Amino acid sequence: MTDKNTKEQFEKVMAECRALFVKKLHDYGAAWRILRPSSLTDQIYIKANRIRSIETKGVSYVDEGIRPEFIGIVNYAVIGLIQLEKGYSEKPDDMTVDEAIEAYDKHAGEALALMLRKNHDYDEAWRCMRISSYTDLILMKVFRTKQIELLEGDTLVSEGVDANYMDMLNYAVFGLIKLTFGEENGNHE
Repeated sequence: MTDKNTKEQFEKVMAECRALFVKKLHDYGAAWRILRPSSLTDQIYIKANRIRSIETKGVSYVDEGIRPEFIGIVNYAVIGLIQLEKGYSEKPDDMTVDEAIEAYDKHAGEALALMLRKNHDYDEAWRCMRISSYTDLILMKVFRTKQIELLEGDTLVSEGVDANYMDMLNYAVFGLIKLTFGEENGNHE
């Protein structure tokens, strides 16, 4: 059974992530176009590791919580998907703002569709999980991705880097949904 609010909640937090992406496009353009996927994997690692550090220590010396880090994971994962699709560029001006937003929306839509399919099969199980579990799963996916990158995609049974980026994106969205709408401790009935 799928919670009828899941799609709306997903879209609401993705709209927040997209709004920040658009503002940064205004300020910086598509400077991220020069990043290779391995650099994006490392950026996601930094964000997920900071979340885990805050969760473990219970305190942050930088006056930001985990919410901006989850937003960063979502946006870096989308950028990673764009880079995998288009390839990285030697110059950041090879994509207009409109093209970048169109690509963002395409991959965000694919993430929503994947989440809805998996959510149907897993019956909202993510709602019973703790936010710290999403953090650990994102970190695990980062390490899997790094291994796939080391193997240059030559895996025997594993999904590719794109599937891992998509999962990291969706776990980060689940964290944002819980931070936004409650259920932080996985006590969903």
